[in-house]
Amino acid sequence: MPRSVRSISLIASVVAVCAGAAQAQAPGVTARSVVIGQSAPLSGANAELGNDIRNGALAYFKKVNDAGGVHGRKIELVTLDDANQVPRAEANTKRMVEEQPVFALYGYASATLSRPALPFVDKHKVPFIGPFTGADPMRVFNKQVYNIRASYADELEKIVEHYSTFGIKRFSIVYYDDPVGKENLAAVERALKKRNLAPVSRGAFKDRAKPDIAGGLKDVMQGDPEVVILTTLYKASADLIRAARKAGFEGQMVSNSFPGASPLAKELGQDGAGVAIAQDVPPPTKRSLPVVKEYQAAIEKQLGKKEYSFTSLEGFIGAKVIVEALRRAGPKLTRDNFMAALDGMKDFDTGGYLIHFTPTDHNGSSYVELTVIGKNQTFSY
Repeated sequence: MPRSVRSISLIASVVAVCAGAAQAQAPGVTARSVVIGQSAPLSGANAELGNDIRNGALAYFKKVNDAGGVHGRKIELVTLDDANQVPRAEANTKRMVEEQPVFALYGYASATLSRPALPFVDKHKVPFIGPFTGADPMRVFNKQVYNIRASYADELEKIVEHYSTFGIKRFSIVYYDDPVGKENLAAVERALKKRNLAPVSRGAFKDRAKPDIAGGLKDVMQGDPEVVILTTLYKASADLIRAARKAGFEGQMVSNSFPGASPLAKELGQDGAGVAIAQDVPPPTKRSLPVVKEYQAAIEKQLGKKEYSFTSLEGFIGAKVIVEALRRAGPKLTRDNFMAALDGMKDFDTGGYLIHFTPTDHNGSSYVELTVIGKNQTFSY
């Protein structure tokens, strides 16, 4: 065979091998990078929550990338703004999964934003880590979905347990009149029923975008509650708390983690003193925990200032779980071996915060504690 023909054959063979390798490469993965996708509210209602989740993840990914990445790959977080709108979150997911594409999804800011992603996750077998929600519909076992935090049911049980210990019996709940909101209502009712109690009143918002604060407050106050449990976005929660205080209500206001502690505290300002909030991660100022000390250093580099929050700490921890799974999956990264690595995380210690996954249980934590907003938007525990 002439040399020129042999050379052409050799080149063709090399091209074929490279093409085969490219086809075998997992979506969103190259020799030098792995792309994680996120849809989050970077603008509009709930923007502070979305930006906090993103910044926490970016802080840890930056730390890892500055040290050389994972198996030679840098981690890239692509975040598309959904402005807290479900249709945009769905469109973002379609773009990231079917067009871009990304290796995995991470850190959507609520159950209502996360649920439209599930058909894409199921169809394309995309790992979905750390949706920022404790809603029951997202806790049902799904092979592709991995929850980092406790459930809202865990939080609401903790709230009822705490206050009932002091002999309090009159509880009211504020919730959205939609599937996720009704799950929160049901969780409170279950927790109260265990103690032979029931809600004395309920305030239901039919419109998330424009909640009827006056109507909701009127419904709640009819029951003369001692404790009002809020499960709404930080703006709606803050508006109702202010209206209640203005009306002379002196009972305890307590929220689940859904609105985000820092956004709620900032929205309330001086009106926030005494409001309690359930948390799913340790205090972001508790430097005695290795993960908090690590987080503080990383978030300062990311933001250029000492601005800590529960939400960005949760984002940081979730990113740490992703990186650990990437390490365990090895250099030949696929979605299957990445999820196998997650399934093997039995009591993975992120630095004082444990994550526990198994092949049949993807709810990684049930950690809950209550905090109280103090003066100047500080928190006591």
